[in-house]
Amino acid sequence: PPMTAAPPFYITTPIYYVNADPHIGHAYTTIKSDIVARHHRQRGEDVFFLTGTDEHGAKIAESAERVGRTPREHADLLSARFRDLGGVLASTHDFFIRTTDPEHEAGVQRIVAAIHDAGDIYRGSYGGWYCSACEAFYGEDDLGPGRTCAIHGTPVRWVEEENWFFRLSAYRDRLLAHYDANPGWVLPAARRNEARSMIEGGLDDLSISRAQIEWGVPVPWDAGQTIYVWIDALLNYRTALAYARPGEDLTARYWPPSLQVMGKDILKFHAVIWPAMLMAAGLELPERLMIHGYVLKGGEKMSKTTGNVVDPFPFIERYGIDALRYYLTREVRFGEDGTFTAEGFEGRYSGELANELGNLLNRTVSMVGRYRDGVVPADPGGDRELAAEVDAAVVTVREAFDRLDLSRAAEDAWVLVRRFNRLVEERAPWKLAKDPERAGDLDQTLFSLAEGLRTAAILVWPIIPGSVERLLGALRQDPTRVGLDDARWGAGVPQARVAPIPPLFPRIEPDEPEEGAA
Repeated sequence: PPMTAAPPFYITTPIYYVNADPHIGHAYTTIKSDIVARHHRQRGEDVFFLTGTDEHGAKIAESAERVGRTPREHADLLSARFRDLGGVLASTHDFFIRTTDPEHEAGVQRIVAAIHDAGDIYRGSYGGWYCSACEAFYGEDDLGPGRTCAIHGTPVRWVEEENWFFRLSAYRDRLLAHYDANPGWVLPAARRNEARSMIEGGLDDLSISRAQIEWGVPVPWDAGQTIYVWIDALLNYRTALAYARPGEDLTARYWPPSLQVMGKDILKFHAVIWPAMLMAAGLELPERLMIHGYVLKGGEKMSKTTGNVVDPFPFIERYGIDALRYYLTREVRFGEDGTFTAEGFEGRYSGELANELGNLLNRTVSMVGRYRDGVVPADPGGDRELAAEVDAAVVTVREAFDRLDLSRAAEDAWVLVRRFNRLVEERAPWKLAKDPERAGDLDQTLFSLAEGLRTAAILVWPIIPGSVERLLGALRQDPTRVGLDDARWGAGVPQARVAPIPPLFPRIEPDEPEEGAA
């Protein structure tokens, strides 16, 4: 039969606004998206993973001016920090888009022109209370005390100008019909209900251009105006595909996105405005939006202004990136808020990563070394029920990923890690080794430990990839064979000669990094 092409899986993070340094929120979104992307690669799917930076708008131009740079120089510098962050986080994105890419700008102009040609963009005048930090207009009811921005607490100013408007109000019924026909479109349900009620309450038309802002993409039919930064930013998910691979247009291959991941503060832009724009442009809508919560310290949203930010970098330097990826996956349920504590981090690191996974590898390698000269015995075939437990875990982990319940996927994989730790106690290989009659039982036990460890490791590879590749190297298994098909019992390299390595998760003195330290 002909080879069927691997199904495409296109996943995006939001593009990060370059006006502040990367923080735990960005790290969280990128890590969770990377875990999902890696898992879908394990399924043999044709994955495309996009991230990048949002670099236009008044805030960038003003910051650049303050430090004596051009907006472009300023954006280059800041964007590079986010690009470097991807490396620190072990992110496997396929492309890093910048909204200052000329190909992106041309793509934005094309799509906005198409919406204009379809009759959904008109000229109108606009007045509103404007917060320059949010780059957004607010009604009187949305303001904080003394006419301040409810988010930043800074004074807003009344701005009036002639702009171009998108007829968002015309899409109310089509959007509601889409929500009703696709109940899993926005996850979790609480966010879906929130977005749906925004639409139900009626939608105002949206000003999609700005007259006073020069740092942006010019409106194609009106050079005196630039496209509103959010419209420019949202279109990155579409424009990237046309030029992410030189000389190749990937749009037909990957559009529409399979999954778009974002924090709940940008729900309205993605769950109301974005689908309406796509409808207006005659483009297919993304398959799912996953709205995650905040990583909290002491129960508040992290923000630079209140000083309750968890700085992830000291934790990464001290414990390694895999420890952070693991902790965030176990501790913060995808879609809900979660709390980050240094004590919780240290507890998961020493209790689970070091004592359960690291120790299991260490014991297995040293017992194979001591009792079988370092060569894992061939499978005597006596542990069918363990093989069945492994096969069942592969299924439950896969199902948890289908529901985007990453904490559950980690838990189900960790059940195997604990199962094989128990096996050491139950079978006591050091006793079997003393009895020549039981050589076959010892062979079975050592094989099952090595094989159980290999399969469990593959299931947690999306979460702690570097550690798993080192672990597979110690078992002399191919560290690139981490697909779900490789997680079957017996699918490894038979009779491999193991190689001791330094501890996967070395002991670290719990002198916790200062949580608020920069």
